[in-house]
Amino acid sequence: MWDNPATLNRISSALLYLAMLAALSGVVYYQLMVRNLFPLHSVRLVVAPQRVEPEKILALISRELRGNFFTADITQLRQSLEKLEWVRSVNIRREFPAELVVILEEHQALAVWNDGQLVNLQGEVFSGYTDQLLPHFIGQASDSLELTQRYAQFNRQLEVLKLQVAQLSLSARHAWQLRLSNGMLLELGREEMQQRLARFVEAYPIRGTEGQKTEGVVAHVDMRYRNGFAVGG
Repeated sequence: MWDNPATLNRISSALLYLAMLAALSGVVYYQLMVRNLFPLHSVRLVVAPQRVEPEKILALISRELRGNFFTADITQLRQSLEKLEWVRSVNIRREFPAELVVILEEHQALAVWNDGQLVNLQGEVFSGYTDQLLPHFIGQASDSLELTQRYAQFNRQLEVLKLQVAQLSLSARHAWQLRLSNGMLLELGREEMQQRLARFVEAYPIRGTEGQKTEGVVAHVDMRYRNGFAVGG
């Protein structure tokens, strides 16, 4: 092979081509990555935040965004933005030639969780402060989604009475307890919760042994009986 001029010429041409390609790639990399020929001119928020202070977003972006259109680390920027209070998720995309587009989704608070955290509409627990008047969920760390789902179901059943769930509790033994918007406490137990609540709705307003209405004085209703319920003041 080494004494074949034609073969040597082909090898030389191939090596020369590869060398030129490597050099060209290096030049392109230098122009795009090193010399910063494509600077970022703007970062655009698609939707104005309702809970997150815009100043905090701008300060974080100014502090952490480095590089040009091609080299800016948008993954790191997204992760940093998602650590801000009330931010649920962030999506960032590049729009050529010089803009980043940020789509920021905020938590929508549904209830207060245990000791002061919040639960969003998706049943996720998050940290944040609100002065909204919200129902209170009490449960174990893994129960927030189930509480969210049951809250919607129970409220639908109570609509006919023009009542709502003000506090919803799920014990470690998986027993359900509801405090209604009129202050009444319902014990639903561990099974057939919707059927028991349906019995309560059908019997409401609660009547005493002499037939008089007692909903104004009844503070506690235990629905954990097969064929009835117990009331207490």
